[in-house]
Amino acid sequence: MSDFTLRFGILTLSDRSARGERPDVSGPVLADAVKTRGWQVIQTNVLPDEPGILHAELSEWADSGAFDVILTTGGTGFSPRDVTPEATRLVVERLTPGLDEAMRAASLRVTPHAMLSRAISGIRGTTLIINLPGSPKAALENFAAVAPVLEHAIRLLTGHPDAERGH
Repeated sequence: MSDFTLRFGILTLSDRSARGERPDVSGPVLADAVKTRGWQVIQTNVLPDEPGILHAELSEWADSGAFDVILTTGGTGFSPRDVTPEATRLVVERLTPGLDEAMRAASLRVTPHAMLSRAISGIRGTTLIINLPGSPKAALENFAAVAPVLEHAIRLLTGHPDAERGH
């Protein structure tokens, strides 16, 4: 599948990073992980934990046709300001619970706190949106859990001629 390059957008959700009070660490770490796999990072952004802002950005990015996968990092826990799953649920047309289950299962092997993740994933048009935790370590662990299936998932979503090969 090396002839197939995925195009990513990465959105970091953090009130403090959006205000410039602390640097975004998770977004750049995820961008490096994406590039290491030979995929492209088309755009990144840091947003406050505001559902309306996230909803608008996710919708715009997914509808633009510029991205195959949009990763969000942050806003998936129990804090009152953690609203990423709710905003994502309003944007996606179809949920992809298998990805969520795989990420939580992989994380549970590392920490019992993984069961506190409310992260979801889903499809809007031909774009896959995946919520990841805000911690750089947890974001990378969760990304690593789903990365092996992403090329195949996007081939299926886009009706790529090779999508069914190997089934």
